[in-house]
Amino acid sequence: MGDAAKKLPRIEINEKFCKGCSICVDFCPTDVLEMKGAYVTVKDLDACTRCQLCDLRCPDFAIQVFD
Repeated sequence: MGDAAKKLPRIEINEKFCKGCSICVDFCPTDVLEMKGAYVTVKDLDACTRCQLCDLRCPDFAIQVFD
């Protein structure tokens, strides 16, 4: 299978839990996430390696990565 068949992960961000600390953005090794105003958003889903550092490091459980 080539890159054309690559299945993208799903990243869910719960804005009710997100406090805008940007820890997830700082820990993402491939710059998938960015801050837009007070909340984190997905900037480049294609770059996600599913490492789940954003999910693991979020102190407020506001982000989840699914295959």
